[in-house]
Amino acid sequence: MKFNKQQWSWIFYDWANSGYGIIVTTAVLPVYFKAIAQGNGVTPANATAYWGYANSIGTLLVSILAPVLGALADYPQAKKRLLNLFSIVGMIMTLGLSLAPTTAWRWLLGIYILSIIGYSGGNLFYDSFLTDVAPDKQMDRLSSYGYGFGYLGGVLAFILFLVLQLTSGFGQLSSYGVARWSFVLAAAWWIIFYIPILKNVHQVYALKPTAHPVTDSFKRVWQTLKHIRKYRAAAWFLVAYFFYIDGVDTIFTMATSIGMDMGITTTTLMIVLLVVQLVAFPFSLLYGWLANKTSTRTGILIGIVIYLGICLYALRLNSTIDFWILAVLVGTSQGGIQALSRSYFGRLIPKQTGSEFFGFYNILGKFSAVMGPVLVGVVTQMTGKSTIGAASLSILFLIGLLIFLALPRLGQQQVD
Repeated sequence: MKFNKQQWSWIFYDWANSGYGIIVTTAVLPVYFKAIAQGNGVTPANATAYWGYANSIGTLLVSILAPVLGALADYPQAKKRLLNLFSIVGMIMTLGLSLAPTTAWRWLLGIYILSIIGYSGGNLFYDSFLTDVAPDKQMDRLSSYGYGFGYLGGVLAFILFLVLQLTSGFGQLSSYGVARWSFVLAAAWWIIFYIPILKNVHQVYALKPTAHPVTDSFKRVWQTLKHIRKYRAAAWFLVAYFFYIDGVDTIFTMATSIGMDMGITTTTLMIVLLVVQLVAFPFSLLYGWLANKTSTRTGILIGIVIYLGICLYALRLNSTIDFWILAVLVGTSQGGIQALSRSYFGRLIPKQTGSEFFGFYNILGKFSAVMGPVLVGVVTQMTGKSTIGAASLSILFLIGLLIFLALPRLGQQQVD
């Protein structure tokens, strides 16, 4: 089954913002922030906690408005305009990270929060375009390719960053200079590979135009909440998703800080992250194949169980080898569980109001990411060990697993 031009253009948005995901969120900014914060008198444990709090604040701000923004995107041409708006904010703020003074760690966190708003908001509308570019039977495969090629794009962007790091900017940059230029690289990568979706992807499903789209969007969200029983399967899936995706996102955003607390060198962490991206590319595609051979539900269950094991394994992290094992395990399932969750939900919802429903998907997915980093931060501060903080996420995966297992009995509407 081949993809058409519009579908490949949709896939390449994941490629476009992958530089932000790996360079800013995961690889460079956590290390850069901790170096600056500790250089200004912040303890390592508090620096890790503040990093978690910043991620929580950024996702919370987007999450609060996600359903209304999604509902607004269901009107003709609105989805593309909102995708453009939030993506541009993300691009500009990513460039802004390179301008924050090294003495102003609070300003750095503030700019990062704004970049999260652009990144997260853009992903809301990108996700909701899945229903416009793919029929139900193709969603698993297309969603998996989106995540898979996103990881591949991240690998290539990361290799360019490593060239800067290993050569110290060809002998022209300090370590701080390399970090700043990496933020420029992430923004440029986003801008260049945003062009295909800008030119080729268009909204197919939409409601009739209205004279008061903002007011009507609020009313529609309220009506959906009042009649949530009509969408029982989708609602209960979102509850399960709320818990298990929290752990997935938190492990992604906190991994570098945890590795630093273990004493793992920055160079080793960079190599580990590169390997994780390489592993994630084929395994994301494998999850799409598995869903077609068995069911989307089976693929998601496998991903949750693997992540539960990852959290429990975190309790025994004592060496670099242990960290490597954990990282590779993350790479096997990180993209797959997210891709199948997106396609599973996409087949549960009505197409005409798909963006509104993806707004709820976003609010639960992103609002859950408020809870996870806070949980890791609090447990880390209480115990003094970030590995115990990571292990505490097993509670979230267990709750998500139990709810998802019960999901087929909660309503007549089925996906598989």
